[in-house]
Amino acid sequence: MPTSTSEDARARLLAEAADVGFTACRITRPDAIPQVPARLNEALAEGYHGSMSWMEDRVSWRGDPQVLWPEAKSIVMLAEAYDGTDALAGLERPETGNISVYSRGKDYHDLVKKRLKRLARWMVAEIGCEVKVFVDTAPVAEKPLAAAAGLGWQGKHTNLVGRELGNWFFIGSIFTTAELPTDAAEIDHCGSCTRCLDACPTDAFPAPYQLDARRCISYLTIEHKGPVDEELRPLLGNRIYGCDDCLAVCPWNKFASDAQEMRYSARDGMEFPDLADLAALDDTAFRERFSGSPIKRIGRDRFVRNVLYAIGNSGSTRLRSAAETLANDPSPVVSDAARWAINHLSAQRRP
Repeated sequence: MPTSTSEDARARLLAEAADVGFTACRITRPDAIPQVPARLNEALAEGYHGSMSWMEDRVSWRGDPQVLWPEAKSIVMLAEAYDGTDALAGLERPETGNISVYSRGKDYHDLVKKRLKRLARWMVAEIGCEVKVFVDTAPVAEKPLAAAAGLGWQGKHTNLVGRELGNWFFIGSIFTTAELPTDAAEIDHCGSCTRCLDACPTDAFPAPYQLDARRCISYLTIEHKGPVDEELRPLLGNRIYGCDDCLAVCPWNKFASDAQEMRYSARDGMEFPDLADLAALDDTAFRERFSGSPIKRIGRDRFVRNVLYAIGNSGSTRLRSAAETLANDPSPVVSDAARWAINHLSAQRRP
């Protein structure tokens, strides 16, 4: 089995992470986030997780990496940049759908995990250790761990912000039995800025550093399965998958690293897709159009529901027929959204 000093192993690991394609690599310990269990339980008690019952499952794992894998001695946190330029440009075109920039290209889960596995195999072969890799697919407190490792800090919008990364980046982690030198945690650099809080269309932040998912557009358009509360539907605008508003206004983005992975770039038809075309998708067409995209995960009915809310908010008489076609759709969530869109369009035409 390969042997090396911990400092040498760390240096070679950082170099290999860069060669694999990660934007940044930092290291922390499994016991570096003792504050997480209490904060997680407080958020769950307030119901801020909405219908995401999986956040309550294995809550001890999510709150404490040492419970998730007791053998782990170090956690390698990786950042991979993507391009958030002009994330809000689509909001100015209400007859098109606005899709969160991270999901306009290839599914990041697939791309990041491939890099993580490649780096993990190198660690096993070159350092001599056991490893487990995670990318948004297990009960891992990725953002607090990334902050503890020094990749950035959790901003007032609860997302990670880095002085050299902005907030346009994905996070992956490798748990390992190797004992590696760690990095210093990053401190909060938000100061008195409240741009992210002020930008939220639905007032989803009860206070700085707190997010109520029940009002968050990303949650409502991606995780929430049923009809969206009628009071919130007009606030969705034309956001049909995710929301970038709080990320896009962060002043630290002026330091954001350039994305190296071209497969994150928007695929054809993903920047300004016509709402009528999207509303016409049946299940087969939906799966074909969004093959290899994270959008495919939510299914046709939930996606078309979002599209119909956007049609209702568009103020466009041209799009009314697209909603009328779906007023009796077999899916209750789709037919409800279609009837709302028709009524909302009619209400906007009244004097």
